[in-house]
Amino acid sequence: MKTAIAPHDPPAPSQLTLAWAVHLFTASGAVLGALAIVSVSAGDFARASLLMLAALLIDSVDGTLARRVGVATILPRINGRRLDDIVDYLNFVIVPVVFMLGAGHLLHWGVCALPILASAYGFSQEDAKTEDDFFLGWPSYWNVVAIYLWKLEVSPLIATALVTLFAIAVFVPWKYVYPSKLAVLRKTTAAGGMLWGLLLSLAIAFPSFSEPYHLLEISLIYPAYYLGLSFWLAVRRRTTRLT
Repeated sequence: MKTAIAPHDPPAPSQLTLAWAVHLFTASGAVLGALAIVSVSAGDFARASLLMLAALLIDSVDGTLARRVGVATILPRINGRRLDDIVDYLNFVIVPVVFMLGAGHLLHWGVCALPILASAYGFSQEDAKTEDDFFLGWPSYWNVVAIYLWKLEVSPLIATALVTLFAIAVFVPWKYVYPSKLAVLRKTTAAGGMLWGLLLSLAIAFPSFSEPYHLLEISLIYPAYYLGLSFWLAVRRRTTRLT
């Protein structure tokens, strides 16, 4: 059943309720981010990681829900994209940087400035999300980086080098796929993302169970798939434009 309405029609109470519920769902990610910071301060990195993954799950579906409900038409005074960016900057940048610093993965606290400043630039770009539904520049998945650095017990030297590399990648105008708006392989990518989240959550919550099955290592297949798909689609689009 369609819930979107024409601009001149007054929204029904049920439509208003759904629209507000979607915005509340998006904003709840910020609550999870705050709780993750509290967990880091308590030294509970497993709980913080699970909270970051829960916030990532919210971010992966709230846009689709917003489009189906038609929140932009029903609540035009609220900018859903701005709300999403605010929550994302907290959960994708600030929380994981606090996590990496608390876990001792950075050689010096000053390294925190690299992801924070680079991602501030990335989020503020007018074309951070391009018209053809790609992210321009590395899309600041610091939450994923932070979790893997912790679970793989990466040394501070290598971790700092990786953080520096990804911070630079934010400025490189290469296109990365926007999973929920993929023109090809959307269902495959969505299913892979769900499986990835499950494997990584199991590796965090039940390490004694997951370690014999190498669930953490297997979960790395999906980030590799994401980067490979982004590279393939970007090259294909450039080749198409040149021919």
